[in-house]
Amino acid sequence: MLTKQTIFRSVPFAIAFALASGAYAQNMTRDNGSPVGDNENSQTAGPGGPTLLQDSQLIEKLQRFDRERIPERVVHARGTGAFGTFTPDADISDLTVAKVFTPGTSTKVFVRFSTVMGYRGSPEQARDPRGFAIKFYTTQGNWDMVGINWPIFFIRDAIKFPDFVHANKPSAVTGVQDANLAFDFFAHTPEATHMLTRLYSDEGMPDSYRHMDGFAVHAFKFVNSNGEVNYVKFHWKSEQGIHGIRPQNIAASIGNDWNMMTNDLYGAIRKGDYPKWDLYIQVLKPQDLNQFDYDALDDTKVWNTVPERKIGTMVLNQVPDNYFQSTEESAFAPSRMVPGIEASEDRMLQGRLFAYADTQMYRLGANFNDLPINRPIVPVVNVNQDGAQNAGKRTGEVNYEPSTLAEIPQDPKYKYVQTPLAGTTQQAAIHKTLNFRQAGEYYRSLSSQGKSDLVTALSADLNHVTNDANKYTMLSYFYKADADYGKRLAGATHADVARVADMAAKLQEN
Repeated sequence: MLTKQTIFRSVPFAIAFALASGAYAQNMTRDNGSPVGDNENSQTAGPGGPTLLQDSQLIEKLQRFDRERIPERVVHARGTGAFGTFTPDADISDLTVAKVFTPGTSTKVFVRFSTVMGYRGSPEQARDPRGFAIKFYTTQGNWDMVGINWPIFFIRDAIKFPDFVHANKPSAVTGVQDANLAFDFFAHTPEATHMLTRLYSDEGMPDSYRHMDGFAVHAFKFVNSNGEVNYVKFHWKSEQGIHGIRPQNIAASIGNDWNMMTNDLYGAIRKGDYPKWDLYIQVLKPQDLNQFDYDALDDTKVWNTVPERKIGTMVLNQVPDNYFQSTEESAFAPSRMVPGIEASEDRMLQGRLFAYADTQMYRLGANFNDLPINRPIVPVVNVNQDGAQNAGKRTGEVNYEPSTLAEIPQDPKYKYVQTPLAGTTQQAAIHKTLNFRQAGEYYRSLSSQGKSDLVTALSADLNHVTNDANKYTMLSYFYKADADYGKRLAGATHADVARVADMAAKLQEN
């Protein structure tokens, strides 16, 4: 039986008040609740006179229409969301105090898949990474795992992120993506060779959000009850398998249905064919970070010698009933962590910790965490106040801390873990780069067809590069990764193989 209390908790205040008082009707009202007498004819000064500014219904309708679109995400604008649950199946309390991993529990999640560079209405079949962001509504607060469908990224320092996006977004002159701009940037970014090699493979064009893995990309820290730290990487393995679209089939796929990935995901969920991903972790002790001949916190690298351990499963089982209020208003930021999970020193991650939360405040307002899709399931108690879309949750005069009048206590056990530091401040590149080796290893892991499709897809874009220096620089990177890889790309782009090989020989791999 509905009571006034349950009504007020489940519906907007204005409707709740009317329901509770018995005065609710289906007549049209303005946003302030006042009734509308005519929604089809504007108020005018006489039969042929001009429209009056005092027509509140007209003005409000136009104002609201003008504001129906919040600022589009700069990246990951084209998205698809679904609800589900995460269930842990391994006891890792020796690694972390995060309660989301407590065996026997189940945590509600919201997952947003996306393309990166395209606008909201763009085709989902894009040669693009796929966003794979999960919001866990845990009993310790919300935890956002913000990743993609690859274990690595194009760049290793966040200071290059705006430049990376600008070079790969549509041209500031034509409004069209331009391979000349993208590869002009990548020619000066050799660490992108690994990611580009994966991106242009068949797996770089998934045929479904269900048929791809997900990764948090960066290393994070697990902290246990003794304050001990381990570095971890997260990997979501699709139980549906991994499938991609071959280069020669992409155009037909777009022509058939450029909303293919959304329709596939929602169609499966509605049929009860709930997609599942198993969560695996890799774990390194702090003293083992230096065992590699590359920087273990470099996000262009994979920990290919570190075993994975399965710790749980995620199931997506509910299609949202409102696209805007879920997929569009959802806000993810890797800085949203819970006790037992902290950030590593990964330079790209360090920048993302600020940038993602900041862009959500710009896009949705300072109180974006109050929106239902972002709201934690636990009480929020702090002295943050005011700002756009403030719901009036703060009461009383004491809007500061510390205070004798109304102190908000803190628990010392939730302090951040202490990290030893040494050295001086600097602006310098990391020392152990190894920009090309893992790209070659990935290329050699592909089947014969996979290698051919990679060369077909990548050469198609390289053939649009008109700057000779940039074209040869890119080819030398791929040749340095693997000679066969470079030779085949040189042939497909009508380049001088000898020149490519000579340039590759001069590249340093350190």
